Amino acid sequence: MNTHFQTDEILSYGEVLVTTPTQKALLSDLGNRLDAGLGFTVATVNLDHLVKLRRDPAFRQAYARHSHVVADGNPVVWMHRLAGRPVELVPGSDLVNPLCALAARSGVPVAFLGSTRETLDLATARLTAAYPGLQIVAPIAPSSDFDPDGEEAAACLAEVEASKARLCLIALGAPKQEMFAARAIRRLPHSGFVSVGAGLDFIAGTQKRAPLWVRQLALEWLWRLARDHRRLARRYRDCALILPSLMTWAVRQRLSGDVRTV
Repeated sequence: MNTHFQTDEILSYGEVLVTTPTQKALLSDLGNRLDAGLGFTVATVNLDHLVKLRRDPAFRQAYARHSHVVADGNPVVWMHRLAGRPVELVPGSDLVNPLCALAARSGVPVAFLGSTRETLDLATARLTAAYPGLQIVAPIAPSSDFDPDGEEAAACLAEVEASKARLCLIALGAPKQEMFAARAIRRLPHSGFVSVGAGLDFIAGTQKRAPLWVRQLALEWLWRLARDHRRLARRYRDCALILPSLMTWAVRQRLSGDVRTV
């Protein structure tokens, strides 16, 4: 059973990005790495990321340094299946609970980076109540103008290092969180850095996620657009514009006969 695609496939065409096709495979590998004292970085690719990757060389370089990439978006899942490379939907926000459960079982100290102090305090309270033994040792709420390449990021890295956290959940949004993770792993090669987007906000209740039935119908994007049309309309337009090239890539992969099984 093939559970990982080759890392050197990342960005080879600009569309093949998923290296770890299932949540089960991801959590198993991350658990093994934590036990062995090995570091990792996890990105969760969606259409918005693909748009940014085409435009931003620094973002591409950061993605290429990630050890694990999962599919955080139904179009990414559908295109990979069409290509004969089936993957599961693994949103970053859905990784917070299982990773905290894993950290609690393994005695791994955890850092949070991103969002607001209120959100981090609420998320810490709820997660430590849900997972006895969970150690949140560094809840870090950076400024709104956080630069992953700047001095504030260096100070945040120093705080994570001083806390002895072995796992850091990053809630900065793309591309900041992926670029910070790529920087962080160079300084702290024995720690894990996972981009979780709005995952901590959802747990804290400071942001409302689409209802489960909406997500099951793959309509979360429409739900979000209706709630925040001004900010998201252009983003979703740009995402729609890359769909033809994604379809072309998927068909070419299928016709090449280079298919995979999960």
